[in-house]
Amino acid sequence: MPSTPIDSGLFRDMFGTPAMRAVFSDEALLGRYAEAEAALARAEAKVGVIPREAAEAISAAVGRGLSFDMERMKRETENVGYPILPLVHQLADAAGEAGRYVHWGATTQDIMDTATVLQLRAALDLVAADIGTLRGILAGLAAKHRDTPMAGRTHLQQALPITFGYKAAVWLSMMDRHAERLEQLRPRVLVGQFAGAAGTLASLGDKGLEVQAAFCAELGLAQPPITWHVARDGFAEAVGFLGLVTGSLAKVATDVMLMMATEFGGEAQEPFAKGRGGSSTMPQKRNPISCELIIATAKAVRQRVGMMLDAMVTDFERATGPWHLEWMAVPEGFILSSACLHHAKFMLGGLVVDPERMRANLGLTGGLIVAEAVMMAAAPKLGRGRAHDVVYDACRAAIASGRGLAEALGEVPEVVEALGGREAVERRCDPANYLGLAPEMVDRVLGGRGAG
Repeated sequence: MPSTPIDSGLFRDMFGTPAMRAVFSDEALLGRYAEAEAALARAEAKVGVIPREAAEAISAAVGRGLSFDMERMKRETENVGYPILPLVHQLADAAGEAGRYVHWGATTQDIMDTATVLQLRAALDLVAADIGTLRGILAGLAAKHRDTPMAGRTHLQQALPITFGYKAAVWLSMMDRHAERLEQLRPRVLVGQFAGAAGTLASLGDKGLEVQAAFCAELGLAQPPITWHVARDGFAEAVGFLGLVTGSLAKVATDVMLMMATEFGGEAQEPFAKGRGGSSTMPQKRNPISCELIIATAKAVRQRVGMMLDAMVTDFERATGPWHLEWMAVPEGFILSSACLHHAKFMLGGLVVDPERMRANLGLTGGLIVAEAVMMAAAPKLGRGRAHDVVYDACRAAIASGRGLAEALGEVPEVVEALGGREAVERRCDPANYLGLAPEMVDRVLGGRGAG
């Protein structure tokens, strides 16, 4: 009976997706083990290590959709400590006389590592598709709101004006880099494993590397230059990559969650769905559920990254235990990441942006948010130090009297003169006129891509 959120009938689609769970299901894993065993038999037959007829029989047994006795698999796995020997027993039985050639010259970790690589290939394809979707969504938001002014905030305080398109383009830039990282890590991660007991291929004599090359080719994987039984950086990189992706999504979710806060007036809101984010006691509530799930799953993924780093600390030519951490961290890391990506696609795909509220919030300080703009405009005539002091005094006067900055500055003749008149003062105090190069930066991120 399911007992964790990842496989719970109640929570599982909040903490994973059906597609990613299918990649790492027991049935899929056993299928990958069998696929690797069949590929090994075909490779060895090509090289002349085992009879061609034996390889054909083994492949046929796998191709028929071998039905494993799961209770027997469970019992023998618990006894042996690993699932490959129990699987070999059942595959050998299914292959008949050819069964004696199953797993020829291999070791348990060869098959398990290769199966994991096959799972990673499928899982990374799903992640790549989700990242691609998010890039399209964010490009659309950046283009649409290229010139939509809003308050930029540092240390949770209004700092300088930006545009919402600029914010979305910053988010997009992270996902662009993740797409690049994913393609760069594939050659390092999608590498086959066949090396025998201590990694030297001794059991196959001078045929070892030839079999290894044929084995990897059968599965569409790269051949490693040397055994990686105890060099776990590839798997750690794959899960570490998930930590980067979900960390970026958690940053995005944090921004949106804060913009949804009552005090921000809902500058941006998660998509509306009747009852979603509702409170059991407060009818007015619209809680940022998607953002909360993004942040929660991202935190959980980071813990799996730590587990993978621990699993890298192995002893000699075959580790005594850290490897087992990967059995938990790899599938859980990918399943949790799939949920994080899913919630991000939903949240950003239907994000409700309120330019009027953003503009209203820009006016909360009565123009103080652009005090820097006034100072820098007056500096050529007054000198930077004098301009700073005069504008500083005007800011204090505006705060004390509750007036806008433009009105306070209008009472300082040297500022009015330095800026070129009262209309110029008003113009300098309009936040929409002090966006810096935010719109141009949006264009740089979008480049020649479409906004769809």
